[in-house]
Amino acid sequence: MNNRAVPHETGVEHNSYGRLLTPDEIAAGAHRERVGGLWDELGVLQLEFLRGAGLTPTSWLLDMGCGCLRGGVHFVRFLEPGRYFGVDVNASLLQAGYGVELARAGLQSRLPRTNLLQNGQFEAWRFGQTFDHAWALSLFTHLPAPAVRACLEQVARCLAPGAVFHASFFEGTSAAPATHQPGGITSYPDRDPFHYSREALAGLAAGLPWQPAYLGEWDHPRDQRLMRFVRTRG
Repeated sequence: MNNRAVPHETGVEHNSYGRLLTPDEIAAGAHRERVGGLWDELGVLQLEFLRGAGLTPTSWLLDMGCGCLRGGVHFVRFLEPGRYFGVDVNASLLQAGYGVELARAGLQSRLPRTNLLQNGQFEAWRFGQTFDHAWALSLFTHLPAPAVRACLEQVARCLAPGAVFHASFFEGTSAAPATHQPGGITSYPDRDPFHYSREALAGLAAGLPWQPAYLGEWDHPRDQRLMRFVRTRG
């Protein structure tokens, strides 16, 4: 593959999250609110969870829906230089993450800018890198079922057998809206923010090289749950 050095700029916006922020908005810190706030709390929580799930400084980590690097700042600091890769549909959030957040933390030298890919089709294989961990925080909450399926399909292309993809989601078991506590967020079966049953998410992986498992609660401050997808052979 020859696409690693050039960010790929294709894909569709799934919702208003895809609106580009202006330089003035980024300077005012609007990028942090765009990804849901809780900057310090959720940034630390992501690293703590993945370390408990086997992430080490020598791991190759793929962060799907990485936004402005709320978790990425912590991952870049923890991992050996160049081992973090992020994909997001919103180019302005990626720029805020690299140009503001990593710069503020003094971490730009640990991450080539080409390790951040603007792409709306989940095509992480364009990096030309095989990963042993993949992560998606608050991505499936914004995606309809066909897009979740597409994400699982594309991520499978660049994970080694035995590698693990953890993804958070709002859990709902009916066609009615569901309210999640703490946080008070209402999710829906047919519009953003979306919810899924654990059985529905496992079903979206059917026929793909994944072994899904429901992990459930993990101290997320807005009651998102976790699914684990282990990459199988084939």
